[in-house]
Amino acid sequence: MTRGGWFGEPPDSWASARVGYYFDVALGKMLNASKESGDESQAPYLAAGSIQPEHLVLDESKTMAFSADELAQYELRKDDVVVVEGGAGYGRSHLLRDDLPGWGFQNHVARVRSRGAVAPAFLLYCLKACLASGHIEANNRTATLPSLSRDVLRSLPVPLPPAEEQRVIADFLDHETARIDALIAEQERLTEVQRERRDAVIDRGVFGLDTADGATRELRLIGRHRAIEPLLRAVPSTWLVERFKAVLERLDERNLELRFPMMSLKSTGDVVLRSSTGERQEPDESSLPRYLVAHVDDLVVNPMWLIGGAIGVSCVDGAVSPDYRVFRSTGEHHPRYLHHLLRSRPYRNQYVLYTRAQTTFDRRVQQPDLDNMPMPVPPLGEQAAIADRIDRTIAKIDAMITETNSLIGLAKERRSALITAAVTGQIDVRSAAV
Repeated sequence: MTRGGWFGEPPDSWASARVGYYFDVALGKMLNASKESGDESQAPYLAAGSIQPEHLVLDESKTMAFSADELAQYELRKDDVVVVEGGAGYGRSHLLRDDLPGWGFQNHVARVRSRGAVAPAFLLYCLKACLASGHIEANNRTATLPSLSRDVLRSLPVPLPPAEEQRVIADFLDHETARIDALIAEQERLTEVQRERRDAVIDRGVFGLDTADGATRELRLIGRHRAIEPLLRAVPSTWLVERFKAVLERLDERNLELRFPMMSLKSTGDVVLRSSTGERQEPDESSLPRYLVAHVDDLVVNPMWLIGGAIGVSCVDGAVSPDYRVFRSTGEHHPRYLHHLLRSRPYRNQYVLYTRAQTTFDRRVQQPDLDNMPMPVPPLGEQAAIADRIDRTIAKIDAMITETNSLIGLAKERRSALITAAVTGQIDVRSAAV
């Protein structure tokens, strides 16, 4: 046995040991297993992505081949602790409160099963505290593919209070973390409501739904635009409806003398200096003169990620990837109105309809589709008023979202600190649990 480790020195009445001393650790079946044999059948499996921080996501539609012997080997029972062994989210853990009959688990999931001397719920909280301490990250065996090997998991040291105290600590943390989780869930619901309100403010503003006269106009459109067409037919009668190509012209100014700093387009629609993003991978120097120049109020589009929101009006001068597209207004068009319009939910839905699939090349929005895409064009003064109203309103909503997210962050920090303090003996929960 060992004392100390990521948890320091536990109280004198406590012991400590490696996980493998009291628990069996097994990895799941390889997803790219060998060809099926006659005795194999398809069964649902627990994937690494199923293990979320505080819950499981069970998807019975995803199956893999297991023989009867393998299902017995990879069975999941009540009180098993499942841990993400490799890939994104490695180190996350969850305690099974019920059996999962007929389920297997994949090779990036480790099953940790108590031999009876240590309460599984107590181990669960130890693993959460260990992950929060950075100890698991420090034992990551590769830098390119985050992974927590079976041997590393078995060798993790954990503090061991007496059996009854383990139960009390686990019960205390079940109760207290449930209260904190309820608070977090309430704040997350509030954030979703705020985001929905934010989107609604933009959608209603850019289509003039609050000032529309109720008339339905006739439109002669080139192509199919079913995500936006119903709204275009309802815009105020004083507004025009024009094709994208008539409103915005494509530019091809290159950064030949490297006078302009490199910029990045974020999924939030913000066009920012690349130096502020923390990106480490530098582009090939030979490609820099090919970068497209975007000036203030120019529209920047990443056609590969347009469906993810990669479109926005720039607030600074700079150069963007030659794979992007840069556009400039051909007439009297307010840049902030265009920014909000082309980032509204109906237009984001329309971009999805223009794509052929979600693969790397098929999700690209083709320029002819953009050229023929219809857009509402209010009088210039009304565009400015709409943009100003949207900017003021969403600034207030964004401030509320930021405050709510801050509260969520503090609650999660409180949760993590409470778990660590309880499982390492920094607080005596027995008096609190009475």
